[in-house]
Amino acid sequence: MPSLVLVSEPADGVATLTLNRPEKKNALSIAVRDEFSDALEALARSDAVKVVVVTGAGDTFSSGFDLREFDRLDDQAFAATLWASSDRWHRACLEFPLPLLAAVNGPALAGGLDLAVMCDIRVAADTARFAHPEIAFGDVVYGPLHDIVGGAVARDLCLTGRAVDAREALRLHLVSAVVAAADLPAETERFAAQITRAPRDVLMRTKAKATRRSRVTAGTTLDL
Repeated sequence: MPSLVLVSEPADGVATLTLNRPEKKNALSIAVRDEFSDALEALARSDAVKVVVVTGAGDTFSSGFDLREFDRLDDQAFAATLWASSDRWHRACLEFPLPLLAAVNGPALAGGLDLAVMCDIRVAADTARFAHPEIAFGDVVYGPLHDIVGGAVARDLCLTGRAVDAREALRLHLVSAVVAAADLPAETERFAAQITRAPRDVLMRTKAKATRRSRVTAGTTLDL
């Protein structure tokens, strides 16, 4: 079975995590989340890493959690596994000690939007869009988005579930840059190169300051 999360070897301080489930729009199943958390924990221990790029295979960043798994929540053992995986994944992203750079190559929806905003910087293809459609049937993770764009925008997007395209996302300061899809790898490389000019220990101290300032570094998934 191919890996659900591709992990590149660090090069010039940059490692890349690619969600590798394009046939399912990179839906974040338990298995995907666990592989992703494992990879982040390993990369945090590597002295060769200064920044981790997060992206998706195919034309979608991530469509969010795999909703088929939520059909099994009446199985208590499975439900416990699902929520433990979710809690661990959020903690692994929010507490990662080095910069995370999201290369948003397409739609980032629901948990996919959460993943993008749990990264420190986001650059987007012009095909990207962002939304919390799950507000129509369940809880939304609010805190990480609020930490990035502030209360007015976060409440708008979380309470309405409306989609914003890449250009509106740029106006809302949800992303730092928007480029043509074909130019996203080069733009991501440019941002990563700017980050890696700094020493690793300085990046870690700066990231720690940002993490301390955030109010979303405690609690379980549904408390965020």
